[in-house]
Amino acid sequence: MSDLKPLKIDIVSDVVCPWCYIGKKRIEDALALVPDVPVEVNWRPFFLNPWVPREGISRDEYLTAKFGSPEAYKGIAGRVVAAAAEEGLEYNSDRVKRQPNTIDSHRLIHWAAAEGKAAQMKQRLMELYFRDGGDLTDTDVLVQAAADVGLDADSVRKRLATDEDVDRISGQAQEASEKGISGVPTFVFAQKYAVSGAQPADQLARAIRQVSAEINQAA
Repeated sequence: MSDLKPLKIDIVSDVVCPWCYIGKKRIEDALALVPDVPVEVNWRPFFLNPWVPREGISRDEYLTAKFGSPEAYKGIAGRVVAAAAEEGLEYNSDRVKRQPNTIDSHRLIHWAAAEGKAAQMKQRLMELYFRDGGDLTDTDVLVQAAADVGLDADSVRKRLATDEDVDRISGQAQEASEKGISGVPTFVFAQKYAVSGAQPADQLARAIRQVSAEINQAA
């Protein structure tokens, strides 16, 4: 058992942000590089596209609104697809047909956290979206994703039909914006140092070790 004080890492990200998908893999690789440093990881919500309605919109409509046209996104997507592949991840942008509002996805992650499964829930939703083109506005898709990581499907279906934790998630996302977080992923170490962007695993590992040393010197 380590005598070190655990380093709190808050990861602010969204399930439809491709760099957050890549960043999740990189932070996990970073943690594997510093197995001696105790950490407490918390997944925090962010709305990359807060203007998308709860029911979502077609992917083409979204790409036109954000990038001018679906064709304009193809060049950008190519770079992200290559970066994802370098991390062993699949991003099949042409499979995505619907752009979701992500509040329900963030609710699932929040509920999974109570069972110690936030990271697994986040990973499942990202895989569904980026790899499989899954529709994260479809209740059946969300319920199955929850069941896939071991949550109770019937309970999740009932909770999704309510407004449970909508205000909580919205408030946390708003708080992140008010703290000046505009780009994701953002990794916040010990609630005082923020690293923005999907930085390489070795750089994140170095930051983890440095901040851990600092908080334990101060303790």
